[in-house]
Amino acid sequence: MKLFYKTGACSLATHIVLYELGLEFKIDEVDTDRGLTKAGQDYKTINPKGYVPALQLDTGEVLTEGPSILQYLADQHPEKKLVPEIGTLARTRLLEYLNYTGSELHKAFGPLFSKSTDAEKEQAKANVGKKFDYVEDLLRDGREYLVGNNFSVADSYLFVVSNWSNFVGIDLKKWPSLAAYVDRVSKRTAVQTAMKAEGLI
Repeated sequence: MKLFYKTGACSLATHIVLYELGLEFKIDEVDTDRGLTKAGQDYKTINPKGYVPALQLDTGEVLTEGPSILQYLADQHPEKKLVPEIGTLARTRLLEYLNYTGSELHKAFGPLFSKSTDAEKEQAKANVGKKFDYVEDLLRDGREYLVGNNFSVADSYLFVVSNWSNFVGIDLKKWPSLAAYVDRVSKRTAVQTAMKAEGLI
């Protein structure tokens, strides 16, 4: 397999899960501005959408959209318990958290990584804060992870997006349960390995 990624982007969640599962894979960094991989390939020939992640399977097929890739990988290795069984309430909760992270929290960070005005960025920070309020409420009950106190693919994605706060000037101290969660997840071996591979630590 080959993971097409951009350093620190949402593709980091897939990178983490690949290590959590102990799989063999290659990586190729993508310059999304230029539309080229580090190997010099036109990225649109791999993923016509032009963004990361993309996962090329050994069959040659390419998967896109982070939450879909995460579930596919975890479902191939149920013994690792990175997703609950299909049809269970726990699985539905996992989907709920993946969707919230993608459609609400991830999206809220958009203006902070684009050519927005200062006013727009301040508004975006306030919007991210509202999303963090919800996550803080989820984690305030003392749970270690989002679903059943077992690390899951939803945690991989939430960690990556929440950790962006370090790059845009949002202090997580206002959300102590979330701050403790991000710190806890950051210490996992797979997380450390993926972040080192991307040059983040």
